[in-house]
Amino acid sequence: MTTTTSHIPESGQPAGGAAAPRPVRLIHTESTTEIPVHLLFRDDSGPEPVRLRPAMPGRRPGAAEQGGAQPWERPEERPGDRPHLRRPAALRPRRSVPRVDPELVERPARVLPGLAGVLAGVCGAAGCVATSRWAGVLPPFAAEALGGTAHGGAAGLGPAQWAAYAAAGTLGLFGFGGLARGRTGQAWVLGLFGRYRGTVRRTGLLWVNPLLLRRRADVRLRHWRSEPVRAADRSGVALRVVVLVVWRVRDTARATLVVEDHETYLRECVEAALLRVPVAAPGAGQGAADVTEDALTRLVAQDTAPVGLEVFAVRPVRVEYAPEVAAAMHRRRIAALDAQHRASMLTSVVDSVEDTVTRLTMRGLVELDDYERKVLVKDLTVAFCAGRGETGP
Repeated sequence: MTTTTSHIPESGQPAGGAAAPRPVRLIHTESTTEIPVHLLFRDDSGPEPVRLRPAMPGRRPGAAEQGGAQPWERPEERPGDRPHLRRPAALRPRRSVPRVDPELVERPARVLPGLAGVLAGVCGAAGCVATSRWAGVLPPFAAEALGGTAHGGAAGLGPAQWAAYAAAGTLGLFGFGGLARGRTGQAWVLGLFGRYRGTVRRTGLLWVNPLLLRRRADVRLRHWRSEPVRAADRSGVALRVVVLVVWRVRDTARATLVVEDHETYLRECVEAALLRVPVAAPGAGQGAADVTEDALTRLVAQDTAPVGLEVFAVRPVRVEYAPEVAAAMHRRRIAALDAQHRASMLTSVVDSVEDTVTRLTMRGLVELDDYERKVLVKDLTVAFCAGRGETGP
């Protein structure tokens, strides 16, 4: 860092024949602003504070008049800066949840009661029969049954008869072809030419436009029991976990159209969550298991919400060590239990020896000096340990 000293006239002094203006000493540096010397050694008689301007080394003349920061004036791009002192760019938050079209939201589709479709189909069939009688193309027995006679064949049909046939046939096809049965817990996702047209959640006999493509979606509360999935505990020990997932389809439009198979997507999210969340080891206790369940449920629900799935619980139902570490962890657990048993037994022996020596001394049965007390404590400890070892497990 190079430092230069300059003199600047103090503002507010008379410019005439008065005394010469008192200079203000400033220190200029390349990486700091201008610092008045009197601020470093301040006293009551010092000059008035001056207005500082930032020192911008390497700034081209006239840059201040142009306005705005130049590219070389940015802290991370200023020439002369050392690379390890540059300010890092702000890191954007990582998105683990996929983006979905906000306009793709479930909405009810326009359907009619099934009675309307039945009536339309019956009218179309009756229209076809009436047109056939009008054109005289019915067989003789059919014409007599209807109270008329056959007057000719299909060769006698005119444009009016063909138009009546087309209208009646179209009405009948649309009437009977659009009938559908809505079931409890099932929904229809309708689409036309690749566009979403609504969802039908109604039950009973309905009439739906037969030109619409129908996709069935199960909206009941469902559960899925996974196969053993790889996971790890807080220490990084490999585990095999079987989880029970309780979920349902909340938005049929997103669950059907956003992903190819929402059930497969849910399974993949569960496996990914098990790799990110440490699972409570076997025998860790109910509290650790509840913490694991809450973390898994929150993470899976966050990942599956954009695709229209609602997850209620991701509950580990079976946790066991992986086959490659099961034997080692079994021996480790046995050693820990053995050490705990030995510690508890030693504590019990020490308490028994202390109680015995205290009672003998307080009742005046024996008078012991320090050496005799130590010998007695040693003998009692050996005797109690031998007795507990013979009767122990």
